[in-house]
Amino acid sequence: MTARLLEASGVTVRFGGLIAVNAINFHVEKDEIVGLIGPNGAGKTTFFNAISGFRYPDGGAVSFKGVNILGLKPHKISRMGMSRTFQIVKPFPEMSVLDNVMMGAFSVHKAAKDARLAAMQALELVKFSHWAHRRAGDLPVAGRKRLEVAKVLACDPELILLDEVMAGLTPSEHNEMIEAVRNIRTSGVTVVIIEHVMPVIMNLCDRIYVLHHGELICEGAPDKVIRDPEVVRAYLGEDFAL
Repeated sequence: MTARLLEASGVTVRFGGLIAVNAINFHVEKDEIVGLIGPNGAGKTTFFNAISGFRYPDGGAVSFKGVNILGLKPHKISRMGMSRTFQIVKPFPEMSVLDNVMMGAFSVHKAAKDARLAAMQALELVKFSHWAHRRAGDLPVAGRKRLEVAKVLACDPELILLDEVMAGLTPSEHNEMIEAVRNIRTSGVTVVIIEHVMPVIMNLCDRIYVLHHGELICEGAPDKVIRDPEVVRAYLGEDFAL
């Protein structure tokens, strides 16, 4: 039986007496797009930190491609094929967009020509190659988000964790990012995405996990999640409509 691409069992993270993530079970199959949603403070980014090596969990187990990754540093996990974005996008403003993406590519390519090729391929995948030679500091918010995704793709991942890449975008920019994420999946990269824009989540995801106060309150297909009474009460609200 083939191991799941990513599997987390009983993952728990504490900050002093506060349990930020409480015994979460979570899995991702190859080629899925999986959503992670919930109110602010629900523990979503903390969970990302725990499974990607940025925070050692206080309990539980995490495996990637059937290999235990607990205790590994983020760069080692990235080299295994799992990379992530961050909510706060911080490009090198004086460098070109291409050079920014090459910084990610150098994690897997030693030669500059190979890193440049990988960076251009990543930019093309998110339809941003026309900005390759522009100064990163001149990018609007939507451009910075695409740059962040391209940097991750240049690391040659099998799985990417996207943390609110739609935040601050207009509805038309949402559609463009949706297309980019679908292109990423078509290219063979599996996606887990944290997002608050519900039409995006419902249109993109095969399955969705919902966190509330660090607890997993629902998991399943979008049409199941959107109708779950606890999800409506805790996050969506009674007046929610797509």
